[in-house]
Amino acid sequence: VQLQASGGGLVQAGGSLRLSCAASGRTFSSYGMGWFRQAPGKEREFVATISWGGAFKYYADSVKGRFTISRDNAKNTVYLQMNSLKPEDTAVYYCAASKKTYSRDYDEYDYWGQGTQVTVSS
Repeated sequence: VQLQASGGGLVQAGGSLRLSCAASGRTFSSYGMGWFRQAPGKEREFVATISWGGAFKYYADSVKGRFTISRDNAKNTVYLQMNSLKPEDTAVYYCAASKKTYSRDYDEYDYWGQGTQVTVSS
């Protein structure tokens, strides 16, 4: 599986962005998908995950109520809608695919995209 993330950019605090992650291959629907982020000088952290069919979604406490993860298996794409953005959301955002149904654990992801930069100005 190859993953290509897009949709990052510069936005003011309180604004919104939607990230997309397009996957290659015909088995996209059999992977749990996740978004992680890494800010400068910090470790990569979990943001959100979604199960194969989209029934189960989990979020980091820091983004709960502001971010929404979704997927369109017909388009081999997973999305991250980010609303009410804060400066502390500034990071490189990565999408990832797991053979698990879903996961919050970085080590349980098998494939990673290249990352897209999100910068939130105050």
